[in-house]
Amino acid sequence: MFLPFSNSFNLTRRALCLSLFALSANLSAQTYPNKPVTIVVPYNAGGDADQSARNLGTVAQNVLKQPVVILNKGGASGAIGSQFVKDAAPDGYTLLLARVGSQAVLPAMKSDLSYKWNDFTFIGLLELNPVVCVVHPDSPYKTFGDLTKAIADKPGKLNYSSSGPGTILNFAPQLMLQTLKLNSDAAVNISYKGGSEAVVAVLAREVDFSCGNLTSALTQITAGKLRALVTTTPERVKDIPNVPTAKEAGMPQLEAIVGWSALYGPPKLSQDVINQWVNVLNIADKDANWQAGNVRYGGIPRILSPMDTEKFAASQYVSYSKLSTQLGIK
Repeated sequence: MFLPFSNSFNLTRRALCLSLFALSANLSAQTYPNKPVTIVVPYNAGGDADQSARNLGTVAQNVLKQPVVILNKGGASGAIGSQFVKDAAPDGYTLLLARVGSQAVLPAMKSDLSYKWNDFTFIGLLELNPVVCVVHPDSPYKTFGDLTKAIADKPGKLNYSSSGPGTILNFAPQLMLQTLKLNSDAAVNISYKGGSEAVVAVLAREVDFSCGNLTSALTQITAGKLRALVTTTPERVKDIPNVPTAKEAGMPQLEAIVGWSALYGPPKLSQDVINQWVNVLNIADKDANWQAGNVRYGGIPRILSPMDTEKFAASQYVSYSKLSTQLGIK
């Protein structure tokens, strides 16, 4: 039985189109990336996440042979930029510089958030960011003990800068107050747009102290423009060796608060794209310039595989879910 010529032609054309589409898709996957890649930073320029993204972008464009564009899309404690990447096409050209605040803390605290902690493709952890509490160098508080005593003696009189309730910069002071058996308003939270603005607030003496990622404050600390009182790392940070750890300062509970950066993609990112970026991260891990970049802004390199990154993110989500309930922060 013969099909009419028109039907036969249409079937042949359809088969040819499907073949060409499959070939095109295959070639596209093989040649990724063939245009600039955008890494979305869900916070303002100049902060911890921004520096981490730019440090990675320098290595990545050398490996991928395509420009890597950093797009700052701040707002809603990182939720706006994160949602933007979740909604992006899973073609590998829009990725997310994931942060503890936007990818673990917010999902743990906000039940009506438009995304969950695991609504992304995990590519790799990049680095850990110790939290450091700082004051102005002219501050009367010379030690962490001085600061906590002043808060206990004058509840409600001292204030601190953060990037909003429920962020890392807010969790550390709140955990400190709870450990001191003080009310949550014993030190007053003043919210700013991001980590870098919170640091500027201390420099400008708008607030008494701030507890944020070392990334935002290291340059000012080493320049003598800020006084660091304590870090949340188990060991002292080599770039500020005179600053005691939380355990040494008598408050080991603060070790629970630590920042981090990771690289995520939209849901359903192809394995080919994942593999290419895993290769980029493995090269970065051995790259002297990338390592030096981490040192400059206080990051501790910690490259993990996609699977280990997902496990790490899951543990962080669980930890901050418990902390938010424990501290009564929602």
